[in-house]
Amino acid sequence: MADNEERVRRLIAQDAAEWFVANRAGLSARERQNFAAWLKASPLNVQEYLAFSVIARDLREVCRESPESLDALLARAQAEDASAVTPLWPRLATGLTAAGAWRTTAVGALACAVVGLAVLAVWRLVPPARVSAPAVLTTLHFQTGHGEQATRRLPDDSVVHLNSDSIVTIRFSDQERRVELSSGEADFEVAHAPGRAFRVVAGVAAAIAVGTQFDVRLQGAATVVTVLEGRVSVVPSARPDGSAAPADIQLGPNEQVTVAAGEWPDKPLAVDAQRSTSWLHRQIAFDHEPLERVADEFNRYSAKPIEIATPALRKLEISGQFATDDTDAFVAFLRSLQHVRVEVTATRIIVSQN
Repeated sequence: MADNEERVRRLIAQDAAEWFVANRAGLSARERQNFAAWLKASPLNVQEYLAFSVIARDLREVCRESPESLDALLARAQAEDASAVTPLWPRLATGLTAAGAWRTTAVGALACAVVGLAVLAVWRLVPPARVSAPAVLTTLHFQTGHGEQATRRLPDDSVVHLNSDSIVTIRFSDQERRVELSSGEADFEVAHAPGRAFRVVAGVAAAIAVGTQFDVRLQGAATVVTVLEGRVSVVPSARPDGSAAPADIQLGPNEQVTVAAGEWPDKPLAVDAQRSTSWLHRQIAFDHEPLERVADEFNRYSAKPIEIATPALRKLEISGQFATDDTDAFVAFLRSLQHVRVEVTATRIIVSQN
């Protein structure tokens, strides 16, 4: 676990290096917003960025006092690095042992050269860690049982909320953050990370975001994606055989798309995203929905499944807001309806017509 955390920390350091370079070059208005969002996403982001700022400040101070120009120091350090002698730092340590102390200007020159080379590597955007980093840095697996919900904060400071009977596997690499939802439903609050998209693969579709909040649900053979904030691109989870891939679907706030096998919608539908994700507050909200659908939703949480014994009642429209963990209140509501009878047994809740 410590190894994984160190690798994730290394990724954050690489992001900080890229933002440091971008700031020196100058940011556009949109880039400034993205940079501020990245800083706010995690205290670790701030810490790593400040570390690069301190290195740059110290470099300027050391080089200011050095009798030799930075260009000359870099050239000399590169020439020494290419020669067939022991590396610079071991020779520095040997010199200190033999002579007892070096003159301040010599130490400043060497420090300026070595730190200068490090900053030069950052400016070239080829951090040594990126060369040797494995393709997958860490893998996480979360699961909830029937009626359970859970919230987990990820190493990049994103947050995943799991609904009842849900399973996710999350893999972090230096290219992307990939989530596989194999059952149930999950809501994602995605932390912004430049260059690393957040991809959720669920059934026949995949949702891609950078910094946003959206919900993904596996509903039978269909995948339902709902956006609360930001924008999400929905694409096929696999390229169709022998045919061109359908166009990506772009979703904004309060938009939803349902993708089934062999069917690709033209555009998203307008929805009340807060109502669609009321499960985050352990609520179920309905507005003129058929009783059959309401019962299916309650059955995602209830220890006793609701069965509708009279087919005519399946289309009965009801409205209201109910707690997912308070089946008794829902039973009382059903009993208040005309011509509806509810029988509660040890294993089932049976709804029939009087």
